[in-house]
Amino acid sequence: MTVLANRYEFVFLFDVTNGNPNGDPDAGNLPRLDPETNHGLVTDVCLKRKIRNFVGMFHDGDPGMNIYVQEGAILNEKHRQAYKAVRPDDKTVESAKKLSPKTDAEEKAVRQFMCDNFFDVRTFGAVMGTGINCGQVRGPVQLNFAQSVEPVLPLEISITRMAATTEGEAKEKKEGEDERRENRTMGRKHIIPYGLYRAHGYVSAKLAEKTGFTEDDLERLWTALEQMFDHDRSAARGEMGSRRLILFKHACALGNAPAPKLFDRVTVSRRFEGEEYPLDGSYRGNLPPARRFSDYAVHVRRDGLESGVEILERL
Repeated sequence: MTVLANRYEFVFLFDVTNGNPNGDPDAGNLPRLDPETNHGLVTDVCLKRKIRNFVGMFHDGDPGMNIYVQEGAILNEKHRQAYKAVRPDDKTVESAKKLSPKTDAEEKAVRQFMCDNFFDVRTFGAVMGTGINCGQVRGPVQLNFAQSVEPVLPLEISITRMAATTEGEAKEKKEGEDERRENRTMGRKHIIPYGLYRAHGYVSAKLAEKTGFTEDDLERLWTALEQMFDHDRSAARGEMGSRRLILFKHACALGNAPAPKLFDRVTVSRRFEGEEYPLDGSYRGNLPPARRFSDYAVHVRRDGLESGVEILERL
């Protein structure tokens, strides 16, 4: 397998309809917001979780495609696998609560084992220094927080449940109460009617050399970004979908242009009654709220492109 030789940046656009793309546990699971602008936020951790889930689902059992950060996983036991491979004759490895590399060569070997066997370690990196110490890995793929292209307005929806929780609750009945309401319990559901989110990502070929991140791994990353929402459905998240994935491929490992200049080539504007309106603050009029992806226009400026940079569109 060929280790990645080209630097990449990418712009990823996805949307949500009547759902909560990323709840904030410190705010009663409300959709995350920038309090100054009311733009919606989705954390990088949330997006990486969906990528991990997709890759783990479709490459379960494939060599080198294990997932390090999984729900319910005991990370130290995964670290132990590296020491078993590096110290096959050391019987104390099986039961030791703490392990550390004895030499620089062993430190490199256990770290490389984690990269070779776990997709998310060689992709995103990991801190593996607690208890059974496998060191730290800085991953070649990094994502920023996604932010909605316009302010969003979270709604709190009341919901009811018809079933009773306990037998005692089922027997309770208030005098004069409607039979249909006897066992109902109230709840709250937080949604965004519609939001289009934009995230920026980076792929470093120089860091890929250190972790062994390959061209095949890169293709798996693109596929995950294209399809991950289709395999992550839930009542809480409503309808989410990947809309655009625009890649900037450099001709070399170090790159041929600054990332901010490349990101500026992708612009999103509002469509209304056959006209387009910029979202950079220059338009002072009032537009009705967007309720679908077709209410936006996405443009990629290709003129004057820096030498050595190629624009690829996956979606």
